[in-house]
Amino acid sequence: MTDRPTVLFVCVHNAGRSQMAAGFLQHLAGDRIEVLSAGSQPADRINPVAVEAMAEEGVDITTEKPKVLTTEAVQESDVVVTMGCGDECPYFPGKRYEDWLLDDPAGQGIEAVRPIRDEIRARVEALVAELLPA
Repeated sequence: MTDRPTVLFVCVHNAGRSQMAAGFLQHLAGDRIEVLSAGSQPADRINPVAVEAMAEEGVDITTEKPKVLTTEAVQESDVVVTMGCGDECPYFPGKRYEDWLLDDPAGQGIEAVRPIRDEIRARVEALVAELLPA
């Protein structure tokens, strides 16, 4: 791991979970951690309910766009966090992989997305504490 670790968040559409996780990590760690997100089958746009849920927490992800998962993104990352993309994520020895089992916010209303958002925030906070010890 370099002085500035790189974390890649991956979900199928890169429109909800991975975007919320990336938004929280950017918000909490600033420029101390490089943040990437991608999807194995990216959507056309970010889930508007995910955008709304993040705005409630003071995190703006309105300018983000779903991106396709590339081998290069995985190679340059120190930590790869997958969220429901299964075996579609390339595997490289020596990388740290975590699979976060989270409900998919796609098609859900704000009441269902808030607990997903809160679970993501808690996991991101724990990841920051590990990667950036005080």
